[in-house]
Amino acid sequence: MKIDASLIHGTVQPGLEQVRVEFERNFVERGEIGAACCAYHQGRKVVDLWGGHRDPRTRAPWEEDTLVVVYSTTKGLASMAVALAHSRGLLDYEERVAAYWPEFAQEGKENVTVRQLISHQAGLCAIDETLSIKHMADLDYVAWAIAKQKPAWEPGTRNGYHAISLGWYQGELIRRVDPAHRSLGRFFQEEIAGPLGLEFYIGCPESLPDSRVATIKPFRLRNIFSSIGKMAPALIKAYFNPASLTHKTLNNPRMHRADYFNRPDVRRLELPAANGTGQVRSIAKAYGAFACGGRELGIREETMSALTGPEQPPSAGPMDEVLKVNTSYSLGFSKPFKEFNFGTSGKAFGAPGAGGSFAYADPDAEIGFAYAPNRMDLYMWDDPREKSLRDALYRCLGIRVS
Repeated sequence: MKIDASLIHGTVQPGLEQVRVEFERNFVERGEIGAACCAYHQGRKVVDLWGGHRDPRTRAPWEEDTLVVVYSTTKGLASMAVALAHSRGLLDYEERVAAYWPEFAQEGKENVTVRQLISHQAGLCAIDETLSIKHMADLDYVAWAIAKQKPAWEPGTRNGYHAISLGWYQGELIRRVDPAHRSLGRFFQEEIAGPLGLEFYIGCPESLPDSRVATIKPFRLRNIFSSIGKMAPALIKAYFNPASLTHKTLNNPRMHRADYFNRPDVRRLELPAANGTGQVRSIAKAYGAFACGGRELGIREETMSALTGPEQPPSAGPMDEVLKVNTSYSLGFSKPFKEFNFGTSGKAFGAPGAGGSFAYADPDAEIGFAYAPNRMDLYMWDDPREKSLRDALYRCLGIRVS
């Protein structure tokens, strides 16, 4: 789809023009349909770009206030809510989950710590209880279903991407420790989005017009077989094996069709690991606040030290039991590692999402960055559309990436 240059909008700070050039190249050379990119540096917005079509079928333009579903990039925003709860003394990363949520202790989980749980080490990536949309709308039912889940391995010994379940475990923790017992979506809205002036939802309000949300053009499952080089062959093989942990993790709830999230009823659910919907500049602003120490939100130094500190890896090493590649997670975020290096040091933290979205904080450079498209691709990370923008930003700022 050819994009008219008049459909590319936004501004970049003088000296960062190459970022706009790469954004335009995404549409001309890399198959972009609609997207937005934003970056904050030292507390100031320095990149704010959007363009193309928010709806591939009608060719409606991507507007300045267009929102988009960002899939697992949502995990980063949800983890900011947990970090805020930690900063307020509502929970301790090293405490046992069962101390806050006694029902969680079932099936040998009594000693699982909050850190292990939200760092994808608890073995709770798959959910045995079949979850429908009706079930997912009932947070009490979800809490019951995930509390009784048996771990797939001894917690703390292995990694395994908790693709959907992570957000529900984080959400129930928030409900248990928050004095008002708010859901994670409401906690985020009132304690982070409100103070920072963000438009980002974990569970869209019914009042949000559907026309403002970009329509996702999903990848087709059959294209997975031609995606060698973008995805690990072992992951592809495991995904199509119904007996594998990968298949069980990614197919309950049955959201393997990416355009599932084009449905308004699905966007209204609270899926803190998967269906966050908002303006890309809001995501960048949130990460920009954390990159500058979180002072706007009252984040304590102790919490920032935990977020920027190194991963505490599982005892059996970094191989991810679900994604079949090495990974690095800490406190709900992805951390830089050899195969996926971002930011200027190991202090960076963020979250990539299915289809190509990515957002992160780089505390050493005081950068908050976010990008999201509506045409999904199959890269596990470092989608060329996103990475070209990130690389150009650092080049223009004269900042060397580690």
